[in-house]
Amino acid sequence: MIKYLPKMKISARTRYGLRILLDIAQHEGDPSPRPIGAIASAQNISAAFISRLAVPLRRSKLIHAERGVGGGLRLAKSPDDITLLDIMEALDGPVSILKCLSQPKTCKKTGNCPAQTMWSDLNLTIKNALASMTLTTVLSRFNMQHNADYCI
Repeated sequence: MIKYLPKMKISARTRYGLRILLDIAQHEGDPSPRPIGAIASAQNISAAFISRLAVPLRRSKLIHAERGVGGGLRLAKSPDDITLLDIMEALDGPVSILKCLSQPKTCKKTGNCPAQTMWSDLNLTIKNALASMTLTTVLSRFNMQHNADYCI
């Protein structure tokens, strides 16, 4: 009997990063950048954690950070051009379901593994699915669910 079955999980960094970017996207038409304090309050995420996540998001050119009074965060691209894959890779590195796919030299069976092609195909399918979902896609789905008219 199997006592422990590991699960594939999305990291807290990615989940919170997505929430931060969605919050900024929802305020994209505002004339000033979205203050970190406003994001923290709206998303119930500490300002310190938002600031830590802003660094890799900025390095990956997903956001711009403006300092000073009236400063905050803006998207560096259209919400149509920011994918879930972009966010995951900015915050957690390359998406890879197995270490042998991202670091082949760490596996003694690389090149002689009958399952490697299957794992590689699955990894590519996951990456393609993440690349197909943008901030706009996520917001559209959310708005459709919350704007539904249930009148009979």
